[in-house]
Amino acid sequence: MTAALYAYSFLDDCVLLYPVYALLFSDADLSVTQISSLFVLWSLTGILLEVPSGALADAVSRRLLLWTGPLLTAAGFALWVLAPSYWTFALGFVLWGAKGAFGSGALEALVYEDLAHLDAADSYARVMGRARAASLAGVMTATALAGPALAVGGYGLVGAASVAACVLTAGVALGLPEHRGAGAGGEGDGGGAGWWGALRAGVAEARGDRAVRGALLLVPAVTAVWGALDEYTPLLVREAGAGDAEVPWWLLVIWVGATVGSLLAGAVRGVGAGGLAGLLAGAGLALAAGTALPPHGLPLPAGITLVALAFCAFQLTTVLADARLQASVRRPSRATVTSLAGAATELTTVAVYATYGLLAPQTSHGTTFALFATPYVLTALAMRKRRRGSHHYGPCRHDRRDDTTPD
Repeated sequence: MTAALYAYSFLDDCVLLYPVYALLFSDADLSVTQISSLFVLWSLTGILLEVPSGALADAVSRRLLLWTGPLLTAAGFALWVLAPSYWTFALGFVLWGAKGAFGSGALEALVYEDLAHLDAADSYARVMGRARAASLAGVMTATALAGPALAVGGYGLVGAASVAACVLTAGVALGLPEHRGAGAGGEGDGGGAGWWGALRAGVAEARGDRAVRGALLLVPAVTAVWGALDEYTPLLVREAGAGDAEVPWWLLVIWVGATVGSLLAGAVRGVGAGGLAGLLAGAGLALAAGTALPPHGLPLPAGITLVALAFCAFQLTTVLADARLQASVRRPSRATVTSLAGAATELTTVAVYATYGLLAPQTSHGTTFALFATPYVLTALAMRKRRRGSHHYGPCRHDRRDDTTPD
């Protein structure tokens, strides 16, 4: 399972169109407003389909959604290259948004339940950490190959390679094992009641179980802000004084930091609420310090190194928050609950985009990054306060069979 998972994660993000699709849109004479509207359509598609697709994964098959999704993006990318226009780009983003929704929740549920089937659920953080590292390796590989491919064969070659990567991803997904029923057996079994039953069971568990609800809300609190800020890191680096040709190399430093964070997840999977809060606070402070860039603060190398350390901690806490959520779910509606966390993350991310758009023109990218460090420090303080008010804080307080689960 792990070999197939790591291959799936790598191929899923090793898409050569990712670094250059904005150039494709521009070369097709789309305005900035039209390009922005495509991003909005992309986000809205993911938000609308996130929870329904999670319920579908619980009711039907997680593996089915995982191999269907990449084929949707393959069709969309083919349309982009063969018939570039605003409307084909829009259709491609709808297909891409659907693919993202199909995989969100389904992948985490499939992996956790397969590990539980093997009595290895405590390895989830380590396995998913490595899977996220494989995804980042795919991003870096695609970034390195996109430029030469574009120079040699234009968008045709880039598009063909992207379609091939999607088809290969779908093929690998067919090899993922699927064992249903880990954690099943409780009341509210959505797996046998169809799509609507799975949806109701997942929502009921998220609302009725305090541990699940707390773990669910932690996911967007940890993930959304830094996930949105990642889109603006090229602008941050350029503002700090890097030339355009140097920007990718400084971004590589940040990506390496995030990759290291993924790989550390297995080693610190047993960290408690106090440790998790400390990681968040430290990451927020490192982000704030690192973005005090010239001409008023740290020199470029030191600043970007601190940003990379912050992203390392953010990626690490993202994996741990996901592991905490999976450990808290006790009913068969695991994909639905995970999709609820994904939907909350998407909504928060859109809010971050909007806020960033309002703040950055009034100040600077560095100052805006530093301001967005504040939510992490506040979240860390809230976690420590809640921990002091509870003798045992965490999703497994009602089930202490696994002492390695992050509390």
